[in-house]
Amino acid sequence: MNVLIVFAHPTKGSYNHSVLAAAREELEAAGHSVKVADLYAEGFQPAMVTADFAQFDGKAMPEEIIKEQKRVEWSDAIVFIFPYWWWSMPAILKGWIDRVIAYGWAWLDPAKPDLSPLTPRKVLVLTSAGASKAQLAKRGYDTAFDTQLRVGVFGYCNFPEVTIKFLYDVYHGTDPEILTQRLEEARQEVKKFCA
Repeated sequence: MNVLIVFAHPTKGSYNHSVLAAAREELEAAGHSVKVADLYAEGFQPAMVTADFAQFDGKAMPEEIIKEQKRVEWSDAIVFIFPYWWWSMPAILKGWIDRVIAYGWAWLDPAKPDLSPLTPRKVLVLTSAGASKAQLAKRGYDTAFDTQLRVGVFGYCNFPEVTIKFLYDVYHGTDPEILTQRLEEARQEVKKFCA
């Protein structure tokens, strides 16, 4: 299986980098081919530009977007790794979705996802959250985020198999034992994803 990891964290040595390394290790150990789109390291420009609207006229997208789309086309599955900030994803990743998951290429009619030009892909989301499971559930932030991604993004693209895994209680100063537990949880999710 060809797996694209879309990674969004600006700080080298971050906990999310540990999750990235663990995910890549598990995928490669299982015999999968892996490419990483490290959005911050690669300097991805997340703000939509006028040229991005070519999608609605059936015209060619900017070269930088075509490059990203080719990585998606190469993949059989996509793993997203990022911190859960302000009840959502980092802006750079939201911009990647805005610009790359384009009309005419990834989706045509949200009411008919089976018409997506892309073949179905498995998706795994690994996101570190500073809050606990109970804190996110208290006001429904977890289910809102699940709906945002599962229905509002991947549902448009005919990506029917989506797993969203929160790595709870991960923040500056978290007990190292908890960080180790969460990293193991991430590894287990990747192993299930690979099966």
